[in-house]
Amino acid sequence: MEQLTIGDITLTWLNGGVTNLDGGAMFGVVPKPLWSRKYPHNEKNQIELRTDPILVKAGSKYILVESGIGNGKLTDKQKRNFGVLEESSLDKSLAELGLTTRDINVVLMTHLHFDHACGLTKWEQGKWVPSFENAVIIVSDVEWDEMRNPNIRSKATYWKENWEAIEHQVKTFSEKIEVVKGITMVHTGGHSDGHSIILFESNDDQAIHMADIMPTHAHQNVLWVLAYDDYPMKSIEQKQKWMGEGLAKEAWYVFYHDAYYRAIKWNQAGEVIDSLKRNRE
Repeated sequence: MEQLTIGDITLTWLNGGVTNLDGGAMFGVVPKPLWSRKYPHNEKNQIELRTDPILVKAGSKYILVESGIGNGKLTDKQKRNFGVLEESSLDKSLAELGLTTRDINVVLMTHLHFDHACGLTKWEQGKWVPSFENAVIIVSDVEWDEMRNPNIRSKATYWKENWEAIEHQVKTFSEKIEVVKGITMVHTGGHSDGHSIILFESNDDQAIHMADIMPTHAHQNVLWVLAYDDYPMKSIEQKQKWMGEGLAKEAWYVFYHDAYYRAIKWNQAGEVIDSLKRNRE
């Protein structure tokens, strides 16, 4: 498991499963000859996208960023359509660190699309129950409202199986919230109306989890946004803001979906000055 240290905060990537989604959808209006130079695709034009939660150790708190694709949520048809070749093995990842799901204090959800939220619940004794029994689950109020009342477009990704069992654990915020010292969630919108990013700051070191407004290193260009984005111009606006601020500070950018890099640090010229690659063995 790869780890990154941001001052006194430690980030560890767990195994949350994998999807393979259409490259055209993931890069929107960007022509394939351009995006395919930066991110590989298979014969079906699909690109590999991890769904790997990040375990954050901050002081005495264990905080999980995103929840993985879960187990037993997807039908065979859905697995085929979403290119799911592997489901979550979070229990195994946590056990390797001497932990269980009961040790997770907080779960930070940048948004609640199925590929981020399926891991929030599990099937047990004939019903869906919380996967992280003792955790507070933090998400923007806008996202939580749409999760429970999806529109004609979003109902395909906001599933009651992912929210009904954890309703009592959810804590919402508007605009931004300091989760613990040095870790802040900020509502951005863009990918979804309630989408958020996460900022990490400790001992003059910074990292930004841009979530799905920059799901992979290949989405570094502020204009390269997803066809899945509900509000693409908002995504572009927020990427400009947070890429501008992050590059000026030479902050790390950390990824949930990237199959090749866990984190990258760019300079203001857009050149890679440091990186943490994913072990693909």
